[in-house]
Amino acid sequence: MTGPVVVGLDGSAASVTAAWWAASEAAERHLPVVLLHSWTTQPLDVPIAQEAHNKKRYGHDVLQRTAAELLHRHGDLALTTELVSDPAAQALLSHGENAAMLVLGSRGHGSVASFLLGSISLHVLGLAQCPAVAVRAGAPAVEAGWEHPAAADRDEVVVGVQELGPDAEPLLEFAFTAAELSGTRVCAVRALPVSALVTHPQAFAAQQADRDREAEERTRLAAVLIPWREKFPDVPVVEHVAMGSAAQVLLAASAHSRLTVIGRRRHPSRRTWKLGPVAHAALHHVPCPVAVVPHD
Repeated sequence: MTGPVVVGLDGSAASVTAAWWAASEAAERHLPVVLLHSWTTQPLDVPIAQEAHNKKRYGHDVLQRTAAELLHRHGDLALTTELVSDPAAQALLSHGENAAMLVLGSRGHGSVASFLLGSISLHVLGLAQCPAVAVRAGAPAVEAGWEHPAAADRDEVVVGVQELGPDAEPLLEFAFTAAELSGTRVCAVRALPVSALVTHPQAFAAQQADRDREAEERTRLAAVLIPWREKFPDVPVVEHVAMGSAAQVLLAASAHSRLTVIGRRRHPSRRTWKLGPVAHAALHHVPCPVAVVPHD
C-alpha cells in the first residue's frame, strides 16, 4: 500500500477521532498523513462569522491544533496540512486517486457525517478509488487505543466476505494487513439467507438443508482463505458463517471488533454512487471504524 493517509478534518469531535485513528494507522504502515480542511465546507455549528477570512482562520487553527496533537503522540510521523477552497467531497475524491486510504469522521447512529452534510461523506465513501474509512466519534477501540497500546476487548478485524471470487481479494488484503499490524486476528464473516418458513412435515427437511448448506459454505470460505493464511502466517483466522441477512450477521460479528471491512463495487461514472444496505447498516451502527474497500 502506497500513498498518504488523507484525513478529512472539520474540527468536529468525529473528525478529530478520525485523525487519531489515521495517525496510528499511518505510523504502523510507515505512511505520511495529510490533514485536509475545506474552508468552504464547514459544520453548521461552527461559531464563526461567515466572511472568507474568518473561515480560513478557523480552518488554519483546526489544522494546526490537530497536527500538533498528532505529532506529540507520534513524533516521527510525516505530516502535512492542506487548507483548500474546493468542496470537501471533491477535494477528498481527488486525493483518493493516489492515497493509500481516506479517513472520515462519523457521527454514527442515524447519520454519517464529516463535513456539512451526511450526504458528502456518503458520496466520498461511495466513489473513492481507494479504501475509505469512517471513524465514529467516541469509538471505543480508537479512544482506548489513544490512551493505551490497544483496547483489550477489541481483538479482531472483521471482514464481510459475500463474494468468494476475485472480488474478495482487495477486502481480504486490507483486513489481513490491518490485523498483522495490530497483532490481532481476522474474523471472516459470511451470511446465508434462511430458508423460507414451511409447515410441518417439511420444516425438518428445510432445517437440515440449511445446516448442510452452512457446512458447505464454511468449507468454501476456508478454501478462499488458504492463500491468505499462507501470506500472513502470523495472523490467526476464524471463519464465521451464520444464517440471516448479511447486515444482521455482520453487525452481530462486529460488536467487539477493532475494525470492520466491507466491500463496494466500483462505479464507471463518478456521478453515480451507491452504497448497499449492508454498508449503510455498518456505517450507521457498527461501533468501531468501518473500512469501505472498492473492488471490480
